[in-house]
Amino acid sequence: MGDKRTYGVPALLSFFIPGLGQIIKGELFKAIGIWVVLAICFILQFILIGYLLGAIVWVWQIYDAYNN
Repeated sequence: MGDKRTYGVPALLSFFIPGLGQIIKGELFKAIGIWVVLAICFILQFILIGYLLGAIVWVWQIYDAYNN
């Protein structure tokens, strides 16, 4: 009973604010990495590949917040 885990709350928070679910789970460096990659994707939107990469990273970070 000491191993209580919540899955849905970090995933829900990551849905609205990318990286917040990882911070809630104590994975600060992973959240910083997500922010850096999303910033790069924002810059790459000018050559249109940033939209695809940004969507992939956004979905992955929600999945990661739910499963890890």
